[in-house]
Amino acid sequence: MSAPDSLRRAWLETEYRVRLPRGGCALIRIGAPLPESLRDFLDDGNEPWGFITAWNPHARIAPRSFNRARQRELRDALRELNAQYHAGIGAGKDWREPSLFVTGVDFEMLDALARRFQQAAIVRGVGRGMAELRELD
Repeated sequence: MSAPDSLRRAWLETEYRVRLPRGGCALIRIGAPLPESLRDFLDDGNEPWGFITAWNPHARIAPRSFNRARQRELRDALRELNAQYHAGIGAGKDWREPSLFVTGVDFEMLDALARRFQQAAIVRGVGRGMAELRELD
């Protein structure tokens, strides 16, 4: 089942921000290449990456305490996979979700994590290529 147009539009308009080690943030936009400042996090130009959260499963608002616990579980799962991740935030017009910029796992694993944490969509890309919206069933 695909997401309603209003939700898809919100995802497309969202700013996917990744905190940089020396302060500030890099901005990922769907349909745009990965920002230069994030390319240093990649091992090579063909490495898959993703932007994922465990907040608000099924794109429905959940209590903050629940969301925080789920985000900790996501970080634990990424550590078990030896994936690298960097803090981020998805910022829409009237909402914000703590998120993670992830490297060191393939698209199949990113999809599996998104499904495990009941996410309706993630943002992903390969190397310097374009960021894409990946809707999940």
